[in-house]
Amino acid sequence: MAPFSRFLLAVALLPVVQVAAGARYSGIFSFGDSLADTGNSLRLAATSSGPSSRPPYGETFFRHPTGRASDGRLVIDFIVEALGLPNPRPYLAGKSAGDFRRGANFAVGGSTALGPDFFDSRGLKPFVPVSFTNQTSWFKDVLQLFGSVHERRRMMARSLFLVGEIGVNDYLVALGNNTVGVGELRAFVPHIVAAVRSVLTEVIAAGARTVLVPGMIPLGCEPQLLALYRSGDYDPETGCITELNHLAELHNRALNGMLRQLRRAHPGVAILYADLYTAVADFIVSPRKYGIYQQPPSCSQAG
Repeated sequence: MAPFSRFLLAVALLPVVQVAAGARYSGIFSFGDSLADTGNSLRLAATSSGPSSRPPYGETFFRHPTGRASDGRLVIDFIVEALGLPNPRPYLAGKSAGDFRRGANFAVGGSTALGPDFFDSRGLKPFVPVSFTNQTSWFKDVLQLFGSVHERRRMMARSLFLVGEIGVNDYLVALGNNTVGVGELRAFVPHIVAAVRSVLTEVIAAGARTVLVPGMIPLGCEPQLLALYRSGDYDPETGCITELNHLAELHNRALNGMLRQLRRAHPGVAILYADLYTAVADFIVSPRKYGIYQQPPSCSQAG
């Protein structure tokens, strides 16, 4: 995802961050893809020499590549800053309980929600060999590093969990194959949402009490998808691909329906939804509202 899109996401999450900042957390546990990966991709053989391992990535803030798919910081960096917390250590950069006392980041750039079997059965190949299944397994490994069940649950209850955004790469894998149409991708939605639910169920069972779940971005406005998938149906207000945005809206409706079910099942857990779609779409339509006075190029001109 392009750096400009990442800036949009940072703006989109600010209201949620401000709400979370009113609470006190001891750490953050993060699951996701390149929107949250702060270094795992540098330590994974399949991605260690990827674009985020060399300039211009990292040049504007850290002054060197850190594995973040950005020239600066990611949304998670702004969240930890707002909460006064240290950045959680990337899972692949830690070994001991001491490394993860303030949380852990399991996100990997290119990660999918769905596992390889799902894609193999459809003749598709994921970008990286990491899915939410792997990240859940890593989370369980970290839990085992700590002492008693009571200690683990106490730590989880005092931590903020960031689960997602996830799913963009699942759709990208299919669209990049040039054999799967947007209409067929609608069938992916319940599987992706079920994968998110599986992670949420695991962390809640481990003792999590505050979980933030970002929704899907407006896919039709994403530069990579605009270049990859050509459609003659563009939204006249945003210039984005209407059919892809409808897919994102379907995804978010299904995700919200699942979150409502979890809230009813776990009334003692704060399950927050971050509406990235509305915030990003509003930014594209009204950039000056956010202090951007150079109009972004029309989405329909991308590629």
